[in-house]
This record gives sequence, structure tokens and C-alpha cells, in this order.
Amino acid sequence: MTRHARPRAAALAGAVVAASLTVGAAQAAEQVKLTILGVGDLYNFDAGKDRGGFARLNALARAEKAANPNFLYVFDGDMLSPSLLSGLDKGQNTIDLTNLVPFDIAVPGNHEFDFGKDNFFDKVSKSKYPWATITITQADGSPLPGLQGVMWKEIAGLKIALIPVSEDDTPSVSSPGDLKFLPSVATGVAAAKQARKDGADLVVGVVQAPHSQDFQMMASHAFDVIMSGDDHDYMTGYDGITAYVETSMDARYMSPLDLNITIDQKEGKRVVKWTPNFRFVDTATVKPDPETQKMVDELKAQLDKNLSVVIGTTDVPLDSRRNVVRGEESSMGDLIADAMKDATGADIAITNGGGIRADKTYDAGMQLTRRDILSELPFGNKTVVTEIPGSQVLAALENGFSQVEDGAGRFPQVSGLQVVYDPKAPAGSRVASVMVNGKPLDPNAIYKVATNDYMLAGGDGYTALGGGKVIVNEQAANLMANDVMTYVTKIGHVTNKVEGRIKTVGQ
Repeated sequence: MTRHARPRAAALAGAVVAASLTVGAAQAAEQVKLTILGVGDLYNFDAGKDRGGFARLNALARAEKAANPNFLYVFDGDMLSPSLLSGLDKGQNTIDLTNLVPFDIAVPGNHEFDFGKDNFFDKVSKSKYPWATITITQADGSPLPGLQGVMWKEIAGLKIALIPVSEDDTPSVSSPGDLKFLPSVATGVAAAKQARKDGADLVVGVVQAPHSQDFQMMASHAFDVIMSGDDHDYMTGYDGITAYVETSMDARYMSPLDLNITIDQKEGKRVVKWTPNFRFVDTATVKPDPETQKMVDELKAQLDKNLSVVIGTTDVPLDSRRNVVRGEESSMGDLIADAMKDATGADIAITNGGGIRADKTYDAGMQLTRRDILSELPFGNKTVVTEIPGSQVLAALENGFSQVEDGAGRFPQVSGLQVVYDPKAPAGSRVASVMVNGKPLDPNAIYKVATNDYMLAGGDGYTALGGGKVIVNEQAANLMANDVMTYVTKIGHVTNKVEGRIKTVGQ
């Protein structure tokens, strides 16, 4: 593996080539091993039977810290939502579970704001570890109360700068209110370069950003290490200068990163060199932490008592798999949209596929419980109603299909509509035809549209839904999950199959 050299100043750029090979110099060099464990996208308190979850995560973190006191434990975004339990406690369970083994730094992800900024600040106040970000400010540009910016740690004589970078598209995918979000890449790179000038031996980015932004930050070579969340996958990389870990989701697959560091003096100047060792841990091999498991079991019992109530039966298969709800008509999407339309008496219902989260299938004949519905709709969104012209309905649908090739969460699940679109056409001109309850969409007619409060506020790019006469606002609205549970209870048996509400040209 290529050796990495990171001098304190530009004058040290040739330190590796000019390094002395004398025995005395070799003896003078100090050897340090630093372990960095990063994790993000922690949603479900019990995760799964085979791997992942807070109990296995806490066990691994404790074991790594015990094995090497030169240890950094970083969280790179997304825990307060979405999950079944977070729909009830707004993410407090994740704070309680991570407080058992606190992070050295936690960076807010977009899902930290799913229940609004006030809930986020409340959860920060209840955390036994520091939260930090350099890319989010208050409306007036001042720092967020209770949060830090660039954090400095001194470990084994090393000055380490932690650069906390939150995702800049959070306002379009969550509900942060009037908080301002600075450009992730530019802000992060500038802070990393400044930290180097300020004397950092190591610059570590703790980042919540998509791969495209991760790679830009990595290519800047301003960072020694980047620990990143958001993409839900596992990935490691090293280009000879920057080491990179994408930290999976729900702690399923972990990569403790060991930096084997040499600290030396060359011509009176300090030189820090390191090589990375990426270790892979499938947490199926990790024995759950007993203290955490006890809390998990208590949370599970609490949920079981409240959510195991049967509300109806599905006579047809239902499908909420991620790739389905984000790319085609879904039977679960149909059920949810029908419930919204029924609850409000609207002409049309449109909800975003990305808000349907259980990622599973239901066999015909299966009984449906409160747990099933809350698993599908964990965000606590409400069913609101607005009146807008058909031209805006069309614009909203164009937005819904604009990123279908990327599997974006804005893909629409609908009721009262029959839409044909062309996925190969340019974004913004993909809708070929729209029928509203069997009649062609009239761009000038006013339609009563049921949607969720997140979309009505412009979430997932649905700005076209705004500007109309709001009939049912967020304060007066019901929870979507409650509307769906009421609807299933009312009909008793779910019978609607995928019926061609959304088709592609030629289908």
C-alpha cells in the first residue's frame, strides 16, 4: 500500500525522500496506532436478527476502545428518524441507546430534522456526547445553540481536527425550518485546509453527504480521513493521501480504521506519516452488549404491547420494497394514498414513495397490525389538503418523475389519478397523459389535493404543491399513519391490486 506523508507545513513536502536512515533517527521516531470507528444511519433499535443494531454496535465500540485507548468514535448522521419507535418518541430511544457508549462527536444528518428543529435541539440537550456541524447556522447566520464547530482532540501527542459536515440538501428532504445550510463540499474543504494551517497533525472529516460529495472532498486532499454516512452502503478507499470509509447502515458492516503513525523530527520540523489498515467487521459475529440488549428488550416489550393490535387483513399481496415505491406503482402506495383520499374527501392524493419505509412484502391473507402501518409511515407526517389548479398538479407530477432513474424518494404514489410518463424524456417533460378520476386533467380546473405536510412545504422538490388555498393545515391535520389505520379498520379487508395508476409509455 502506498505510504502516506502529511507534513505540518509546505516546507516538509520532501520529508519522505529526505528522511534519514540512521539508527539514531529511527530510534527517535515515535510510533502510534490510532483507531477510528465511524457509524451512521442508525434507525432501528433492534435492527435485525442476524446483524446490526445498537447492542452489537455498542459491544464493538467498547471492545475497540478497550483494545486501543488511542480511539476516536464518530457518528456521521441520521439516527432520530425514521423507525417504528421514532414515530412514537421522536428518536429519544436512539439517544438513550447511544448514551450508553457515547460518541466523541456526532454530526447531524438530514433525518435529525424530520420532526422539526425544536425536537433536534431537545435531543441534543439530552445527549451525553457533543454534537457539531460547520454547515448549518441559524437564520441570522449565527452558530446553532448547543452545538460545536470544528472540534480538536489531542491523542497520544497528536493534534487531531474533526471537521463536522452536514448534508446541504437537508431543507429539500427534511424539515429544518428556517435553519440555513452552507455548501457541504466548499465549507468542509475550507475548514479542513484552515485546520491544517492551524497546526493539525491529522484532519478527520465526519461527514453526512452523498458519494458524489464525498469523492469531491476526498479529491481535494484537504483531509487525511473521511468517515461518511448517508448512502446506506459499505465502502472503503485510499488514494495514497486520504482514507475513506462509507459506514453502512444500522451498524451492519463496520470498518474500524487503524492509522499506523510515525511522528518524527526532521531538521527541526515535525513530520507525521501514516499508513491505513482497514478492518472489516460483519456484526453478525459480534455478541450484543448485555446492558444495551436489556434496554432493547424493554423497548421491544413496550412496543409489542401497543402495536400488535390487528386492524385488518390483506386479501392481496402488498409491496413496499424500496425499489418499488421509488420507481413504480406500489400496492402499499395505493393503499396509503387511498386512505388519505378517503379521510379527506379530496379529488386526488399524492404521497412520496420515499416516505414509505418498511421495505417489505405482505402475503395475501396476512393480518395487518398497527406495527405494520407505523413501520411503513415512521416520519410522523400529517395528511394535509390544498386546492391548486391542474397545471400545478401536472408540475408536481413532473417533479415526482424527474429523478426516477436515481431511485429518488420523490416518486409519487397516487389515488384518483391515472398517469402515463416517459422515463427516457428530459426531466420536466416526462408526463405524457393524466386522467383525474377517469377524466383528462384540466390545467385550469381547481382540484382538492391530499398530500403530506412535508411535501406541501416543498419537501422532495414538491414546490408546485404550494401557493394554493390550504383547506386542512398541519395544525388541524391527522397523522397519515392514523388515517391509514382507520381506513384499514373501516374496510376490514384490503383488496386493491396494482391497477395501472402509473404506467410508462408503451406499457
